[in-house]
Amino acid sequence: MLLDGVSGSAREGEIMAVLGASGAGKSTLIDALAGRIQRGSLQGAVTLNGDALDSSLLRVISSYVMQDDLLYPMLTVAETLMYSAEFRLPRALSASKKRSRVEALVDQLGLRAAANTIIGDEGHRGVSGGERRRVSIGIDIIHDPIILFLDEPTSGLDSTSAFMVVKVLQRIARSGSVVIMSIHQPSYRILGLLDRLLFLSSGRTVYYGPPAALPRFFSELGQPIPDGENPAEFALDHIRELDGTEAGIEEVVKLNKLWQEKAASSREPSMSLKETIILSIARGKLVSGSGNSATKVASYANPWWVELSVLTRRGFTNSRRTPELFLMRFGAVVVTAFILATIFWQLDSTPKGVKERLSFFAIAMATMFFTSADALPVFLVERYIFFRETAHNAYRRSSYVLSNAIVTLPPLIFLSLAFAAISFFAVGLAGGAEGFVFFVLIVLASFWAGSGFVTFLSGVVPNAIIGYTVVVAVLSYFLLLSGFFVIRDRIPDYWIWLHYISLIKYPYEAVMLNEFGADQGKCFMIGVQMFDGTTMAKQSMSTQVAVLDAISLNMQVPLNSTSCIATGADILAELAVDQLGKWACLWATLAWGFLFRVLFYLTLLLRSTNKRR
Repeated sequence: MLLDGVSGSAREGEIMAVLGASGAGKSTLIDALAGRIQRGSLQGAVTLNGDALDSSLLRVISSYVMQDDLLYPMLTVAETLMYSAEFRLPRALSASKKRSRVEALVDQLGLRAAANTIIGDEGHRGVSGGERRRVSIGIDIIHDPIILFLDEPTSGLDSTSAFMVVKVLQRIARSGSVVIMSIHQPSYRILGLLDRLLFLSSGRTVYYGPPAALPRFFSELGQPIPDGENPAEFALDHIRELDGTEAGIEEVVKLNKLWQEKAASSREPSMSLKETIILSIARGKLVSGSGNSATKVASYANPWWVELSVLTRRGFTNSRRTPELFLMRFGAVVVTAFILATIFWQLDSTPKGVKERLSFFAIAMATMFFTSADALPVFLVERYIFFRETAHNAYRRSSYVLSNAIVTLPPLIFLSLAFAAISFFAVGLAGGAEGFVFFVLIVLASFWAGSGFVTFLSGVVPNAIIGYTVVVAVLSYFLLLSGFFVIRDRIPDYWIWLHYISLIKYPYEAVMLNEFGADQGKCFMIGVQMFDGTTMAKQSMSTQVAVLDAISLNMQVPLNSTSCIATGADILAELAVDQLGKWACLWATLAWGFLFRVLFYLTLLLRSTNKRR
């Protein structure tokens, strides 16, 4: 029982603070009020002016500021707030009005001096901790919500920064919002900014009322607060002491209930939920709901294509400011292409050349997928930002998935061209200009499929260590059963399904078809070359020719030292590459990339409920 019989009210224009020792239930209560706990785990009701709050409506009229500052480190303060404005403010609002709203918010938050400073992280110097916390608050109040929930907004801040944050919250409350926050141990100055306190101990209410009434409450309890002592600190210390005694907190809980019963009789009747929201909108609250009735407030402030545009611009901005991520991947691809090009330099059309081509194709195609693993940390880093933004309908999940794919594509095109340009002609692959274009396309499709696969996994795995382990293991299985090590006809029936879902199979077969199918009459084994790799290869040329003549005579087939033994078509048949054409393999590879992004979307739908059990 994390919460037991907790009741109270938070009012417009006031800050209600939830206090208590660690484990008292502060964050649980905030989550319960904000609709972030599954309804089946709760008993009781959360109402606004007496009317039950629907969770979908609550998401629109409220915002929730998490304890951690989840921000993009390479965006400036002004950019962070502007992107939030573009998500949360309606398309009907002009760009100039959105900028004006951001400028006003920058001043309201006291961030004017840091407006053009990046947020920063461990590797990039940015704003201070207090400024970062105020930015976190700002992105959730850009649309001026009616209700604002905050989970320990002063946690980890020095006393001055904490006071400034609560001062900002007081201004937000006075503008007509309901502010509900948890706080661990407020200073005397911060206590003076709070309007209503709710003390919890072991999930039960031990005091609910204004800060000014704390001395009288504890006097009635027989524990007067000494002059000059912080009433909140005294209350927390005394409650903690009582919680450790045999009698526990029963006496304090009973006294609080008596006080609440007295206060309940003096409360004024309130307006209905619909009337309240209409009045709040008329006063300028809930900017994204302007022009809508209380029952028709839009779930999302903008259509999906506007969300897609904003997400894509933000994605490209982040990518542009962290070039080291692309450069590392580019370096890995270029080095691999150079090594392969120098090892497999200008392969000839002999049986050995065929084997070396197959090795080149297998390693090259596997490289596309293994180097895609760098996409794994991208969503893992952004995951909690995504959860926070979608918790209150900043944008649709589908818009995020589409923008992720769009932002991913340009670097993949550049990598594909670089790899193909270095390796294709150096290795001496067939097909000329047409073959080169197809090689670029299949490399790009491989990058696309690999990126999609890793993106999907990033939505499933809990951390990067497990993610990399899964990526390497699965791709190794795909390579094993791609048809390079064991051809399709030799794969056991109980593993053949893994051959067909192998991501590497389709690009591997595509490049083989591009190489050996371009000119199926081209010869890759002439005369005595058929003895390569056998004991006959150690014999003299004259002996090999004599054996070849004997074979010709015995089989009644004209064979000599210039006869073609195996063409490109024969090699494809021997390798069991005969079910799909090269373009079908290309489309299959692209389809895998799209499929994994659909699965990524479904994963986001299932995992981003933002609700505790």
